[in-house]
Amino acid sequence: MVTTKRKPDFKRNLYENEAWERSELVCGIDEVGRSCFAGPVVAAAAILRPKARNKLIKDSKLMTPEEREIAFQWLMKNSTYGIGIVHHRMIDSRNIYQATLVAMKRALMQLLSAHDAKPSVILVDAMPIKLDHLDIPVVHFIYGERQSKSIAAASIIAKVTRDALMTRLDAVTPGYAYANNKGYGTKAHRQGIDQDGLTLFHRMSFTSQKEALEVPLSFITEVDLTETGL
Repeated sequence: MVTTKRKPDFKRNLYENEAWERSELVCGIDEVGRSCFAGPVVAAAAILRPKARNKLIKDSKLMTPEEREIAFQWLMKNSTYGIGIVHHRMIDSRNIYQATLVAMKRALMQLLSAHDAKPSVILVDAMPIKLDHLDIPVVHFIYGERQSKSIAAASIIAKVTRDALMTRLDAVTPGYAYANNKGYGTKAHRQGIDQDGLTLFHRMSFTSQKEALEVPLSFITEVDLTETGL
């Protein structure tokens, strides 16, 4: 099915409102973690319950952690969703752009395989995903979290999921302040790299150092989301 790029010059939630009037569904896809020095890139695909409303569903970057958690709990009851996680090793081997596309496709495939609901359109924040094997139109546009509540819902689910993961990694590799910076290149994170070097959680393609601090492989081979409530 064709993938269409569109300018964000339409009324907010246009696709949702039109679809819901026809008793159809909309899927939104977004990611978090593209600019981080460490950890995976995480994407989510979300289908909101038609006409479900919550004023907290907005761009996750504009929300406090407390607001995101409240919105996340609401979404667990008012949406169906899938999550795609791509390891930092794939980011290094295939580049962050390709890894992000893989994460988004994984999230969508998880959603569609686990639920009978089929959306009439898939909305993606900025990324031009090609889904030729699906008979569903795809529309991508910038500022997606602001223009579509479905994309905003996906951004919240992805953000809360990744933040919980990075907080857990902070306990495994203290000294990099993951619980506060979630792997972004903050001053505290850079200081941790300068003092202790890189860990196996770091993206080598994002940093100048080549030596990684050894940590148990069992911590990085699989992501266990059971403790995050997902």
